[in-house]
Amino acid sequence: MATGNWLKGMVAGFVATIVLSALMVMKAQMGLMPELNPIKMMSDMAGASTPAPGWIMHFMIGTVLWGTLFAWLDPNIPGTAHWSKGIVFGIGAWLIMMIVVMPMAGAGFFGGNLGMMAPVMTLVLHIIYGVALGGIYGLERPEQPRQVHGLR
Repeated sequence: MATGNWLKGMVAGFVATIVLSALMVMKAQMGLMPELNPIKMMSDMAGASTPAPGWIMHFMIGTVLWGTLFAWLDPNIPGTAHWSKGIVFGIGAWLIMMIVVMPMAGAGFFGGNLGMMAPVMTLVLHIIYGVALGGIYGLERPEQPRQVHGLR
């Protein structure tokens, strides 16, 4: 990864996490799928009685983990536009959530214990996160990776 791109990835991850968080709050305010509450799931997994640890984990994952990982993988993700690469990345993050995190949180494989809409809604949210992540990252003009040439 080019120097500085990891920081650009974290900035993009932070902005994308704010976008995702706003959508999650709006979903909760509208009463849509109250059983799908990732913040409560993460707080419960941490053994906490308040949502604060869930929000902290949510922002750390979205900013540090996914932001940095996107910056590192960006040159290898198929596509030309960063926002479209973000969609591919968001779908990958969604798969990890469905296969690893949901069962760990007791929601079952692909959130099956939460009903059919859980995987659909989380997929839509991850695609929106990916568009925001890739779009902001592209606006930050990431450095192109340097090609390593062999000695002749």
